[in-house]
Amino acid sequence: MLLSPSPSPFARVTVWLCAVWLVAIGGAVPSAGAQGGGRGQASPAAQRPPQTTTPQQYPREQVEAGRTRFGAQCGFCHGRDAAGGEGGTDLTRSPLVADDVRGNRIGPLVRTGRTDKGMPAFALPEADLTAIVAYIHDQKAQADSATGGRRAVDVADLQSGDAGAGRKYFEGACSKCHSPGGDLAGIAKRFEGLALLQRMLNPRSGGRGARPPAPPAVTIRLPSGQVVTGMLAYRDEFTIAMTDASGWYRSWPTEQVTFTIDDPLHAHVEQLGRYTDADMHNVLAYLQTLR
Repeated sequence: MLLSPSPSPFARVTVWLCAVWLVAIGGAVPSAGAQGGGRGQASPAAQRPPQTTTPQQYPREQVEAGRTRFGAQCGFCHGRDAAGGEGGTDLTRSPLVADDVRGNRIGPLVRTGRTDKGMPAFALPEADLTAIVAYIHDQKAQADSATGGRRAVDVADLQSGDAGAGRKYFEGACSKCHSPGGDLAGIAKRFEGLALLQRMLNPRSGGRGARPPAPPAVTIRLPSGQVVTGMLAYRDEFTIAMTDASGWYRSWPTEQVTFTIDDPLHAHVEQLGRYTDADMHNVLAYLQTLR
């Protein structure tokens, strides 16, 4: 799908949909300056994955078992399809995964974690770890064989907003939590184009040169009455999981516990349902003036 140099209203809506999709897969989008002055801004997903050093095959039932375990243990950060999620990397484009041979590199990393990157250690049964490795390699093989690419988005396609209107919208919807002279001072110097849009729509996406914010805090009350606190690691309709203060991953069926989640960034998720196409263009235009 191609967008015209002078974007039509339809094309502008398409840009926003592409941008939200980029946020959803957790892709950090380089700024124009990082691309040698070119007009287009390409998603990392447009690049071919690193070639798998040793092609591997696994039984389908093991891959499916791994899909379930990966979704529960790893999906919150790395996405259910291993292609990137809430601050976690796209494993289908990971050099470590490309060089892994049946878990010889993935396994030790899972066991020890990377606390400096926000990844806890996981004490998993060997069968679960092997199944997760099988699933990751299956997803990697699919990425290797995929044809085509995901197109870049022109910076010019984003430049149709009214900064004055964006300021008014910001003062009404955003100023309770953000300040142009405080936390947002100079944000247009730190993030440009799609990277700035990404931060605006979903601050948890991080973006080039920024660490994603800490996961939300969660408080879980067990059937015994014990209260456990930590950082949210995973949540769906069936499971709630956290990383506790000791770095251990703990999970429970949602029907067996009660819990509260303290996420100050949830307002950005709610805001996505309120923005019109014009609102998003205008607010982005205003943020681009904060230098």
